[in-house]
Amino acid sequence: MPAVGMEPRPSARALNAGPAEPPRLFDGYVPHPTAWDELFASAASPHPHCETLFERLGRLHLGEFQSKRASADLAFVNQGITFSVYSDQRGVEKIFPFDLIPRTIPASEWVILEAGLVQRVKALNLFLHDVYHDQRILKEGVIPTELVLGSKGFRKEMIGFTPPGGVYVHICGTDLIRDTNGQFLVLEDNGRTPSGVSYVLENRAVMKRVFPQLFADIRVKRVEDYPRRLREALASVAPTGADAPPCVVVLSPGQYNSAYFEHSFLARHMGVELVFGQDLFVHDDVVYLKTTRGPQRVDVIYRRLDDDFLDPEAFRPDSLLGVPGLFRAYRAGNVTLANAVGTGVCDDKAVYPYTEDMVRFYLAEEPILRNVPTFICVRPDDMHHTLSNLDKLVVKAVNESGGYGMLMGPFSTAAQRGEFADKIRANPRNYVAQPVVTLSTCPTWTDDGVAPRHVDLRPYIITGSSTWVLPGGLTRTALVKGSLVVNSSQGGGSKDTWVLE
Repeated sequence: MPAVGMEPRPSARALNAGPAEPPRLFDGYVPHPTAWDELFASAASPHPHCETLFERLGRLHLGEFQSKRASADLAFVNQGITFSVYSDQRGVEKIFPFDLIPRTIPASEWVILEAGLVQRVKALNLFLHDVYHDQRILKEGVIPTELVLGSKGFRKEMIGFTPPGGVYVHICGTDLIRDTNGQFLVLEDNGRTPSGVSYVLENRAVMKRVFPQLFADIRVKRVEDYPRRLREALASVAPTGADAPPCVVVLSPGQYNSAYFEHSFLARHMGVELVFGQDLFVHDDVVYLKTTRGPQRVDVIYRRLDDDFLDPEAFRPDSLLGVPGLFRAYRAGNVTLANAVGTGVCDDKAVYPYTEDMVRFYLAEEPILRNVPTFICVRPDDMHHTLSNLDKLVVKAVNESGGYGMLMGPFSTAAQRGEFADKIRANPRNYVAQPVVTLSTCPTWTDDGVAPRHVDLRPYIITGSSTWVLPGGLTRTALVKGSLVVNSSQGGGSKDTWVLE
């Protein structure tokens, strides 16, 4: 015991220890107990293709990482990279949450995904041509006729018409998830007006600004070619008699649309005009753009508004967003619309379960990518199973998106399940159900440090005279602990997706 008034003498080890080492980025990271982790093969070691990324990012102290996060957030604010959430009473305009820890995909795995996506989009385009012409797939009983013809996305106005270039889905966003075994599955296809690709490009630009040395150390496939590829694909399916080069425009419903940032972004980077309905008019079944130099013929319209609002003469007469006579010009073969009218039938969630059958029917091939098992409630046995297992299933309205119209059974209340049961009984055609798939996770910055958060992946597939897949795509991240809902409208964020060379 030391004498009164004297301090204990420190040990030699304490004298030599120096200040404590500040914590580093991945210190204490604990992977999800059951989900596939996109970075870590085990709690202690990364996947082989992630070793360089783990080593480089793992050097960062938390203070250094926070500084880089602040730089990234400032870049997003300065660029005005936003999206809208109409249901949020605090204001609809949001800066898109972005996480700086990228999600990586090895080259060997991407080759398979790319082939599967090309195969799938090819089958979807053949399906759309078939259902608006001979309907062989319905006559041969591969898909129930009433399921297709009764879809809200089926447009009888398209029967007998082939779009210029023969392409229906020019831009497809196919949502992929990875299950607990690390296998990619298709959750759904977005064949109408898929959004989000602008965030892929902006995420990459910000990452290169914040982590320039990482891109020198790790070879990552480019995403910056997307606008050029998109314009080339659209030009390749311009109608007969189009100008050379064709006049391409992006048609937007306006600045209050949730994806308006993306509309203006893509028009700017493609080097084409961003237009609204009032900027266009139709004369003698030809579409023209009003300019200060007089009318200019328009050959291709990348439209970012739904079928209903395209043309008040053909669809909703109260639409102020579209162009009177546009569908007439389209049917006359004088303008290309991307995506085509009527593509909604192929991303109807009740038609989605048959996509693997489409691949077999039209291509005589086995599908490379598999669907999530799905119960179609219009089938009596499937409805009975769904109603008996609402606490275990995910139930979705077939024509909703953005995480709306959905019941997450295991996380629902008895009242919510009762409400959905009534909806299913009243309109079984409008609902499908799927088992809960534990999405893969990726290390993500949270208020409590780096922790696993669930992710999905939306690659973008462009089809013109040929098909090209953007390497990677949009990785969406559920920022709430335990949540499997990754949609930005439900509070999700995003990551840069790295497809390795």
